[in-house]
Amino acid sequence: MQLLTGKIILLTGGSSGIGFECALKYAEAGAIVVIISNDAPALASTVNILGHPHHAIFADISQSADVEAAIHETLTKYGRIDVIHNNAGIAHPSTPLHETSEAEWDQVMNTNLKSIYLTTRYGITALKESRGCIINTSSLVAEIGQENHAAYTASKGAVNTLTKSMALDYAPFQIRVNAVAPAGVWTPMLREWGKHQPNAQGFEQYMNDIHVLGYCPEGDVIADACVFLASDKARFITGHILHVSGGAELGYRAAMQAADVTL
Repeated sequence: MQLLTGKIILLTGGSSGIGFECALKYAEAGAIVVIISNDAPALASTVNILGHPHHAIFADISQSADVEAAIHETLTKYGRIDVIHNNAGIAHPSTPLHETSEAEWDQVMNTNLKSIYLTTRYGITALKESRGCIINTSSLVAEIGQENHAAYTASKGAVNTLTKSMALDYAPFQIRVNAVAPAGVWTPMLREWGKHQPNAQGFEQYMNDIHVLGYCPEGDVIADACVFLASDKARFITGHILHVSGGAELGYRAAMQAADVTL
């Protein structure tokens, strides 16, 4: 039997990067995946790859009306929600705090943090009925920090503490809440960003070196962890921030100092 057979998973930001890999793995594990994204072409492509009975919803996950409508549409179509995976997020701007504009700060917080509030606000009743779970995509930098990404690291630090508070609040309803924290993961966005670094030719080696296992992974390693967290195999795990980092936190700082990369 597949780990997620029959589960309805609402996945934000599932049309690219880690989210796309999660969508593929969730479907492979037997779940029906409802993807929310504001990237219409990528959304259409992803749901075409997944095929029936998966579903795509174009929405802005930082907007209350959009999220409420997406939850309603999912429940109308499938009758239940078993998992909400809050994966959508943005990492820019690449600036220290004093160089971050108010508009940039608000965009990061609305996308990375407010979206979790909104999916929980409108989806919690369904999760209580299904005794489902919530997965939040965080980042290793939430714990160790990162130069020139003040807004992003602040938002992910908030995701970690929010995950733990949510786990406490919803445990009486048998709703588990966990987060997954990658370090470096090859995505189209990361590869494009690497091309613009001062030492672009050495960027891939740098990304490999920050992971003590010796390589920077593709998004499927994160997706495999999320399949586990969404499954009954993780039935006694809640409030946990799962590092899927290849040990990057053990030597991250030294690798950064040794490379000519502006983060």
